[in-house]
Amino acid sequence: MRDTAPSRAKHHIREECGVFGVFSPCRRDLASLAYYGLFALQHRGQESAGIVVNDDGVFADHRGAGLVNEVFSPETISTLGPGNIAVGHVRYATTGSDSRRNIQPLLINHYKGRMALSHNGNLTNAWELRRALEKEGCLFHTTTDSEVIAYTIVRSRLRCPSMEAAVADAMDMLEGAYSLVIASPAKLIAARDIHGFRPLCMGTLSDGSTVFASESCALDAVGAALVRDIDPGEIVTVDAQGVHSDRKHCGTAPRRGCVFEYIYFARPDSVIDGASVCYARQRAGELLAAAHSVAADVVIGVPDSGLDAAIGYARASGIPYAIGFTKNKYIGRSFIAPTQDERETAVNVKLNPIRAVVEGKRLVLIDDSIVRGTTCRHTISLLRAAGVREIHMRVSAPPFVAPCYYGTDIDTSENLIANHHSVEEIAAIIGVDSLGYLPLEDVVRLTGRDTGFCTACFGGGYPTAVPTGQKDRFEKKIHDEE
Repeated sequence: MRDTAPSRAKHHIREECGVFGVFSPCRRDLASLAYYGLFALQHRGQESAGIVVNDDGVFADHRGAGLVNEVFSPETISTLGPGNIAVGHVRYATTGSDSRRNIQPLLINHYKGRMALSHNGNLTNAWELRRALEKEGCLFHTTTDSEVIAYTIVRSRLRCPSMEAAVADAMDMLEGAYSLVIASPAKLIAARDIHGFRPLCMGTLSDGSTVFASESCALDAVGAALVRDIDPGEIVTVDAQGVHSDRKHCGTAPRRGCVFEYIYFARPDSVIDGASVCYARQRAGELLAAAHSVAADVVIGVPDSGLDAAIGYARASGIPYAIGFTKNKYIGRSFIAPTQDERETAVNVKLNPIRAVVEGKRLVLIDDSIVRGTTCRHTISLLRAAGVREIHMRVSAPPFVAPCYYGTDIDTSENLIANHHSVEEIAAIIGVDSLGYLPLEDVVRLTGRDTGFCTACFGGGYPTAVPTGQKDRFEKKIHDEE
């Protein structure tokens, strides 16, 4: 899900959203279940959260800005009541226009009933679809492409015999990235785009309930057993008759899962498309050690996603691994702050070097990425102040050289440091003694098998047509068009 204020791409990488859904064969408290599922997905979205509970066609919802435990209290959970179906959503922080209107799940009333939709990803043809829908008389209340998906499905529902058939029909028109969880009056539907850009998995509870989530860690949090990932292009419907799969769109395009899920976004305890995130990050560290060896005393990682890669680097290089930072667990990721000064202050509060570990040492410092170089430079300055002798930085991703149009709001290419400076120049800018990135050709080796990755942001080419000059058009004043 993406809303597109002009200033956002300049400020930070914006993470994915997280979706959750559950269908129960018996009426029960599903709001609490969704709450814990969203709590496990909090790393995917820290701006807002929402839950919709469907009790035999009657929808109750609560949505708000903030973290899951800020949006929901025991009182608000109780007001949602029991039901048979629940869907939830967490969304990452942004700046710019009022975002409350964009909080999900989206609730849509239409001619044939109601629908609640949660979306992770980003359409590449959202503008064209929205303009076509508006010309047909559709009135949009948000600035998200998620509402475009919802209205496209509703339009298909008017001529299709069922909600799952409407989703299948809409998929013929949707381009780009989308993992969806949709509640209708009697069904829970999960769908994944034909490339499988964004993760989506299915699990079961001991009482026969079926659960869908962006990551398997959310299944673990609610006591569900992982059954499998939803395949790219697949639509899975759960109703009173059981679980049904529509695979008409499967295999119609090459698999292109976002490699940054493994490098950074996902929790290390998650399994995505059959591959362990923790293993992939350690494997990145091993590949870094092979590509960029250096004489050093200790290997440390930048919490959190750099830690597993640091373990892999240490294991492959023979250099001891140590915990080099203490982390304040009560502050969000540093790029949540809207200004650079606030982000740098957040780094001071969030991370502090352990002087006894790093003072006088030659360090191999592992991090997951360098985007603009500003936050990274500040982290390096903290280590220098702690008395580090040498810093050799290794990055468990290739350099960012291109924007992402599939749900990760990577900076425009003009703001990416790797587009303007050589590796040696970047090393000097951020203040390290040497710098090495994961080679692009090694990205496909992270999971130990041919997973089929999208590497567009690293210069690997876009797997779909991409929009041109439209990233902020939903937020701009729209003049009359013919």
